[in-house]
Amino acid sequence: MAKDKRFEKVYSQGGLTVTEIWVDKETGVNYLFHTSGYASGLTPLLGKDGKPVVSPVERDYVG
Repeated sequence: MAKDKRFEKVYSQGGLTVTEIWVDKETGVNYLFHTSGYASGLTPLLGKDGKPVVSPVERDYVG
């Protein structure tokens, strides 16, 4: 298993029907995950302009 996980859950709502937002820590792209019963889906989270929502990425540079 990888030492550092690439995706981080930043928001979660619900019990049986769950909506979550996950952030890719390498690219900053936000993803919307929704599940209800046995069905689920994952899609990039889009802003008003139709472009993916991108969070700032913290980089650990050694040098």
